[in-house]
Amino acid sequence: MMQTIRNKFSNIKERISEALDDIYRPDDLILMDDGMGTVEVILIIVVLVGLVLIFKKQIKAIVNSIMNKISSDANDVMS
Repeated sequence: MMQTIRNKFSNIKERISEALDDIYRPDDLILMDDGMGTVEVILIIVVLVGLVLIFKKQIKAIVNSIMNKISSDANDVMS
């Protein structure tokens, strides 16, 4: 009887141990580097925003000339 109870407890401990193996431990979380991609994307966005701020006038001039060209071509097609 006592041996049966020990076997059942042993089986329960094994099942719990297997279930806990799938959970990350704090040490594992520190070593994970999945967040590095996020940092790289943020740096790229910062660089792009900086370039837009530096070349703001030139970008506005190009966009305005493209929009004027599209508008004049659309008027030619409609008439």
